[in-house]
Amino acid sequence: MLGTMCAAAWLGYFAIHPIDVPQNARTFDVDHGRSLRAVSEQFAQAGLVSDHWSFLIFARLMGAAGEIKAGSYEVGPQIAPYRLLEKTVRGEFAMSEARFIEGWTFAQLRGALDGNGALKHETAGWSDAQILQRLGIDKASPEGLFFPDTYHFAMASSDLALLKQAYARMQTKLQALWEGRASGLPLKNPYEALIFASIVEKETGRNDEREMVAAVFINRLKRGMRLQTDPTVIYGLGSAYDGNLRRRDLLTDTVYNTYTRYGLPPTPIAMPGEASIKAALNPAQNSALYFVARGDGSHQFSSNLVDHNRAVNKFQLHR
Repeated sequence: MLGTMCAAAWLGYFAIHPIDVPQNARTFDVDHGRSLRAVSEQFAQAGLVSDHWSFLIFARLMGAAGEIKAGSYEVGPQIAPYRLLEKTVRGEFAMSEARFIEGWTFAQLRGALDGNGALKHETAGWSDAQILQRLGIDKASPEGLFFPDTYHFAMASSDLALLKQAYARMQTKLQALWEGRASGLPLKNPYEALIFASIVEKETGRNDEREMVAAVFINRLKRGMRLQTDPTVIYGLGSAYDGNLRRRDLLTDTVYNTYTRYGLPPTPIAMPGEASIKAALNPAQNSALYFVARGDGSHQFSSNLVDHNRAVNKFQLHR
């Protein structure tokens, strides 16, 4: 009887008494398939608990056998065994984040994922087509399909799971904005809206100009004019683009060259943000058909070629 009481008293003290955790043990992984005994030994060897037998017995008494979640964890400089058990049973995983930037191409997005050391790189070595297949996406290209945002995830999560989340968020945002679109737009479906929004995204980073830029291209589409937008040409050049867009590039036909072809390119050319999608679906109401960079990050908009040429002379040729 006395022995039982002493054991109970010791376990009570053991459970609530904080341990000074070594610096190198404050982040740790619990691997899949490890037994409670193996986890207890791991914690003791790392300095997370003072005695693995006491932790094992305490965890069993708390009904935690088979309940500890595999994953990556982070603790502070001190932790009591009861809190360590609670944390690992609840699966309070260490968190990290990944940021997807508006205007990134899918190649840039994959580069960011590949370089994120907190992720499990399930897609390493996969082609874009394989990624689309695994995600169940019926599109020829992954370009523009993932919503740019900051994503928080448990350490060692799969990069494929993160892409799935970003794709679902884009679909939700796009569908909601499509339903609130202006009437009379020359866009047949949400995917065309996404293509169009990606052009708006690449043409301007200014929130006060997105609707004006969108209006120019909508007006051109309605009139049957070519879009003649440089970012689509640059995208079509791929790795051949060296930072300088030449006249011969504008004249070289590709499916993305909006100087040689009418209508929208076949896919988005980047990830558009929410502001660009909103602007694409609710453009300014005006007759603008042209715009030229002023040199300060803003643009001069014109509704006819005469005024546009004047603006080019003033802001580009400085005549």
